[in-house]
Amino acid sequence: LVCHCHYTAHCHQRGAAQPARSPSFVLSSFLLLFVIAHSLEMVRAARACLVEGKAAPATAGRRPLRAHALSRPASRPLRHASSPAAPSPSLVSLPRSLGPTRRTGARSQRARVAARAAAGDKPRVAIVGATGAVGQEFLDLLDQREFPLGSLKLLASARSAGKEMAFKGQNYVVEELTEDSFSDVDIALFSAGGGISKTFGPVAAAAGCIVVDNSSAFRMTEGIPLVIPEINGEELRSVDWKARKGAIIANPNCSTIIALMAVTPLHREAPVKRMVVSTYQAASGAGQAAMDELVLQTREALEGKEVTKDIFPIQYAFNLFSHNSPMQDNGYNEEELKMVKETKKIWNFDGVSITATCIRVPIVRAHAESINLEFEGQGLSEARARELLSGAPGVSLIDDRSSNTFPTPLDASFKDDVFVGRIRKDISRDGDKGLDLFVCGDQIRKGAALNAVQIAEVLLTQ
Repeated sequence: LVCHCHYTAHCHQRGAAQPARSPSFVLSSFLLLFVIAHSLEMVRAARACLVEGKAAPATAGRRPLRAHALSRPASRPLRHASSPAAPSPSLVSLPRSLGPTRRTGARSQRARVAARAAAGDKPRVAIVGATGAVGQEFLDLLDQREFPLGSLKLLASARSAGKEMAFKGQNYVVEELTEDSFSDVDIALFSAGGGISKTFGPVAAAAGCIVVDNSSAFRMTEGIPLVIPEINGEELRSVDWKARKGAIIANPNCSTIIALMAVTPLHREAPVKRMVVSTYQAASGAGQAAMDELVLQTREALEGKEVTKDIFPIQYAFNLFSHNSPMQDNGYNEEELKMVKETKKIWNFDGVSITATCIRVPIVRAHAESINLEFEGQGLSEARARELLSGAPGVSLIDDRSSNTFPTPLDASFKDDVFVGRIRKDISRDGDKGLDLFVCGDQIRKGAALNAVQIAEVLLTQ
């Protein structure tokens, strides 16, 4: 067009008539048609990417985020979860008290209506807290378990927005989490802390999204299910992700999940009257920064240097201490009371007495727990306990007395199963009234990310 105008002005200055079909006019017309065609092709390709859930091409020179080397092995075997128990009805709709307080106006209403009309055969998934340790584990599991995705959205704080993360050979740009992030999301996996969940969980549910929340924000809220799929997957029966009605599902505390994976098969056979738990919890429970600091402190301590203490106020390397959750007036910390309350809700059984002592130990990843059980009635023998646990979904036995081989956190790290051993009769009780167990489970996987992904998998089978 510039060329054509210039040629027209040149002809005018010379007093010459411009040809009806000058070379400049033909050239400019051809270029204009080429630009329009190319622009339409770019729009079509962009729309196809959105529909198919593909990422935009990676920006040259930028590298995807990587977790600490200790939290990412080169290869890990894929294990598939066993099918949950037969479902039965339950309440899962969002309570009125948890509705959004700030998402108002015609714009938000239009977004919700559009999203509800757009659900397809494959769910559009968002990961909230994508750059954290659990968020990155979500990505690994969605890939390894071949979770069907309509699209994928990675959300995090403004500080992390703009970074890139790799998934299935594509680089995805992390977006800032806002109240408008969920209009095109069917299932959101939250792992960004209780404060974020309390703020954005109800907003996402109000937009028609199913929220699977890994924090403690909603675990004890009436009407919100607290689910371990192998134990009470039937609680999800009335949740339909395609209906776009929205709901919140709570992921239990990691220590609770690991304990109940081992204890529930026994409880179903012989009701547990009393449970005494001592936990030995890894740095992973406090996030990637705590894992990194434990590695750093270990190096500094071995070099005779003063250790860095940014995450915990006391030295972690070569030390252990009472769990860092807030202490309550009764002398129990918050982590210990979570195990008490959550167990009763998951089992829907108040007849069990529970006490717990939770300790942080200098292990990078995977929790260990010592569990003492007292049973009702005739109790449960060692042999029967082994038989039940050997057939329990998501449980593996390591219990060889002859070689003194039992579960360790390293055995459980990067594994889907919870490992159980040291199965023995409690000699302080008569008959088969009591048993002792030692349990190890990966806190990031089954204790957090895997359990949430399994919940999402159950939703797809409804």
